[in-house]
Amino acid sequence: QVQLAESGGGLVQAGDSLTLSCAASGRSFSDYAMAWFRQAPEKEREFVAAIFWNGRSWSADSVKGRFTIFRDKSKNAVYLQMMSLKPEDTAVYYCAGGYLSTVGIGRGPREWTYWGQGTQVTVSS
Repeated sequence: QVQLAESGGGLVQAGDSLTLSCAASGRSFSDYAMAWFRQAPEKEREFVAAIFWNGRSWSADSVKGRFTIFRDKSKNAVYLQMMSLKPEDTAVYYCAGGYLSTVGIGRGPREWTYWGQGTQVTVSS
């Protein structure tokens, strides 16, 4: 059974940094793309960042320059380094995995096959 397990969320202050982790099990994701999405209360799940099997990554404009996605294939894991956090970054953050045909797509939740349960990130002002 394929599972994605996020960790690293918490309560931080504006301007702080936080790194989220997502550990995959049940299959290797080395040839799959992986991504991070987030969902704030009463809002739709939105794309944050993704990384292709070859290491190329792309992100939403709202987090560009502040968030970095990276992966460790040897650990079957993906990470999201978040810096200069803002209150509007408060959300449940989800890890996703799936097959993408090319770089730059995958900005919709329906394009992803596997999902984790999410980890809460709260940024206080």
